[in-house]
Amino acid sequence: MSREVEVARTYLELRSPEQLRPVDATDPSVAFVHRPAIGVDEYRRLYRAVGYRWYWRDRNAWSDERLAAHLARTEISVWECLVEGESAGYFELERRDDGAVEIAYFGLIEAFVGKGVGKAMLTRAAREAWALQPNRVWLHTCTLDSPHALPNYEARGFARFRTETYLANIDD
Repeated sequence: MSREVEVARTYLELRSPEQLRPVDATDPSVAFVHRPAIGVDEYRRLYRAVGYRWYWRDRNAWSDERLAAHLARTEISVWECLVEGESAGYFELERRDDGAVEIAYFGLIEAFVGKGVGKAMLTRAAREAWALQPNRVWLHTCTLDSPHALPNYEARGFARFRTETYLANIDD
């Protein structure tokens, strides 16, 4: 069954690397692995494992060909977070034509939420984004996302720059 809900989307940014308030992983079993040649099936596994609870559906509608072409773009960078070798989440960076880098997707698999991994992963995502030498790093979240998302973004130094509302159909 589907229902319509009002969603608030919040856009946040870092205007300089110095704005980042980092929290590094203290657990040596936490690793971040760049996936430069990630395949469609592996990407879909991460996307679904992280996003199913938060109504991530956009990429599910993409054909394998469209997703493969997207992932092959030089502007796209995918990083997986591993904890003791187990997939804990991922982030996707996208270099934009305006000189910015967007943290386009960011999230943890449910079993790793609330354990501090997200703080370290966001720190790593921001650092990897700044390594691409953008003029700013930005992302967005919404009220369908984890309640931990917005507080983590702001605690790491991201500042709000725009909020909008829209209607979304979600499956119960």
